[in-house]
Amino acid sequence: MLRSLSIRDFVTVEALDLEFGGGFTVLTGETGAGKSILIDALALVLGERSDPLLVRDGCSRAEIWAEFDLPAGAAVAFLEAADLGAGPGECLLRRLLETGGRTRAYVNGRPCTISQLRELGSLLVDVHGQHEHQWLLRPATQRALLDGYAGGQSLAVQVGAAHRAWRSAVDLRVQRDNDSRSLEREREALQWLVDELTAGGFSAAEWEALPAEHRRQAHLSSLVEAVEAAVELLSEGDQAALGLINAALSRVRTGAGFDTALQAQEQSLASAALEIEEVAYGLRQYRRGLETDPARLQALEQRLGQYHEAARKHRVAPEALSSILAEARERLAGLEQGMDAEALARNETQAQANYLELAGQLGALRAAGAERLGAEVTRSLKQLAMEAASFEVGIEHLAEGGAQGLEAVEFRVVAYAGAQARPLAKVASGGELSRLSLAIQTATSDLVQVPTLIFDEVDSGVGGRVAERVGELLRGLGGAHQVMCITHLAQVAACATAHYQVVKRVESGRPATGVEVLEGEARVEELARMIGGMEITRATREHAAEMLRRAR
Repeated sequence: MLRSLSIRDFVTVEALDLEFGGGFTVLTGETGAGKSILIDALALVLGERSDPLLVRDGCSRAEIWAEFDLPAGAAVAFLEAADLGAGPGECLLRRLLETGGRTRAYVNGRPCTISQLRELGSLLVDVHGQHEHQWLLRPATQRALLDGYAGGQSLAVQVGAAHRAWRSAVDLRVQRDNDSRSLEREREALQWLVDELTAGGFSAAEWEALPAEHRRQAHLSSLVEAVEAAVELLSEGDQAALGLINAALSRVRTGAGFDTALQAQEQSLASAALEIEEVAYGLRQYRRGLETDPARLQALEQRLGQYHEAARKHRVAPEALSSILAEARERLAGLEQGMDAEALARNETQAQANYLELAGQLGALRAAGAERLGAEVTRSLKQLAMEAASFEVGIEHLAEGGAQGLEAVEFRVVAYAGAQARPLAKVASGGELSRLSLAIQTATSDLVQVPTLIFDEVDSGVGGRVAERVGELLRGLGGAHQVMCITHLAQVAACATAHYQVVKRVESGRPATGVEVLEGEARVEELARMIGGMEITRATREHAAEMLRRAR
């Protein structure tokens, strides 16, 4: 929700810093005090179109900051996708407007486009009474609200998935029909490749072992010569190492009989003699296995040649032959399955039937939910001084259907008995549109994802008990959202949990707009002004105080 709003040199505001809490907040003040300036400033920082005339006279630029608390949700997902922030927490929006017309925007200190700012703003704040930020007018929003109200949200997701599966099956079948010749040629080429590589018996394990064995066979004579020479030097020659070490061991052993300090050297020489005997024994055993085999060498060279020839033919490294065989088999299996015309037709029919069944269930939920939602909103409208109006949810059947189902959903209003139902977006009066939005928001408050709702002109043309009802609805809506309202009616203002008064002064010969937080007697005084106008009596103040007590 909106935590703070800071404005610098905007219209008649020189410097203004406001902090907000949850619940229901009202902004009041004399006509012309500048209440709409706050909404205009917030709209600008949320991506509204700019105008250099909004910069305060005598200043070079206007600057606005808005700080929000963000729980996990659509806004956080948008920020992460746009690399403008990560995870729930604070979000700071900033907008600069220069007298030359240049404008810049920032989110969490990072530059962003105005379109990004506008998209993010639509996820944070919904301003009722001004069309620019009214997500409630969007067909997708209306459909989602109806689905949520009717208990069909999860079913709507299933319908979308089923439609995508059906379209995918159709695309596969059409592709098969259009590309059957080229697919057949590809299948034949893959089959030839699989047959050839399979017949070759190429494997990664064999290729890893072949070069090592080939090196051994190719250098067999050198191996025999090296091993025999080593054995001669170690144990079989006249000056073999083993004989020399044993002679040294005999001398040291004799000395150790006279001095025990030589026993350690005696043990080391004995160990060395033993190790040399073991090495010599191992070399002799290895030599017995070195038998020249020209046929084996020829076979190895021939097998290596087969690997290299196949690798050159298919333009891969020899070790990759087994990999391209596996890939070819996989692709071939997919093609053979995809070229099965009967199977494709069955899959398409089954996918279509699944979609139509789910879409039919969703349509039944929508029809029942539309009737209930229309009746509930209409009842609220009659309590909001729109006795002759009625609300209905239009459902139009679509011939082919789509990912959203078999129906198009549209919120409509009947202005008076006998009049034609008109789309919600065509309602001309800002006050009526705000009250319609209030009634719809109240009925669907548990489903609304936008955390902050702002109502402007919601009390236009109402008074008395109807005004109290508007205040009660706004306060109730404040239990689930942060709700702000610009109002001229004391009955509405009395229901708020927080009250801000917009005041207009003249400073240094120029108009200046300020805001004061009202509590206690100051709030009673403002309510009394709203009730009594220029002349505020004791009775007026008592009436204002009574309003506050009743509202609490």
